[in-house]
Amino acid sequence: MSSSPLIQVSDVCKSFDGGRTFAVRNASLAVAQGAFISLVGASGSGKTTLLKFINRLIDPDTGSVCIDGKNTVAMEITELRRSIGYVFQNAGLFPHLTVGENIGMTPQLLGWPSVKIAARIEELLDLVELPASYATRRPATLSGGERQRVGVARALAARPKIVLMDEPFGALDPITRDIVGATYRRLHNLLGLTTVMVTHDVQEAILLGDRIAVMKGGRVIALDTPRALMAGNQADDVIALMSMPKRQAEQVRVAIEPSDSQHA
Repeated sequence: MSSSPLIQVSDVCKSFDGGRTFAVRNASLAVAQGAFISLVGASGSGKTTLLKFINRLIDPDTGSVCIDGKNTVAMEITELRRSIGYVFQNAGLFPHLTVGENIGMTPQLLGWPSVKIAARIEELLDLVELPASYATRRPATLSGGERQRVGVARALAARPKIVLMDEPFGALDPITRDIVGATYRRLHNLLGLTTVMVTHDVQEAILLGDRIAVMKGGRVIALDTPRALMAGNQADDVIALMSMPKRQAEQVRVAIEPSDSQHA
């Protein structure tokens, strides 16, 4: 990883009601090249708004966002968005297009030749562990996990160095969620990506992220490795959030252990 952040979000604020309340308030986040950052926090803490600042789906009222040292407001917005992969919760595939057409959309907009696009579609289907024959299928014929894999493939189609993920696996059942999450983490490592992922699932944040950013009230109140945040040397709000997987594991242990009456 480079010494300077690939993504630098600095002291950003955003209000949607003229300044009466703030979705994000004086938040900062530095993301090193190659990092996988999990953004966690309660609903309404500002996670998705902060994520969308990075590719200018939303612009902050104040503060700045820089990529590779360049302020994003100085970049052509369409070019910026096409250079950053984005994975939505429900895949967000266009139902009237085939899987291949969905995956090849950004390369087509960038003017890639058709032969190169076709090769990239085949390559990506292999990377997300789907058969090449899926290129001609419609999204409606796929399972939820398969659609999300296609969503990941589409996000990677134009070879972005940054991928943003907004609750990417939240709509999947637990088993599929675990499998698809592990597949993406493998691709993150294989392709040398820089990933920022919003999730409500603390366990998922711990398992996938190198570092976890905890948000509350529109602010980033902690940013550290999962191990450091789980150690408990943090603010009470961070401890309460990060101890959730331990509490759940203990509840499972109690639920499955034989009771005293069963031993009698």
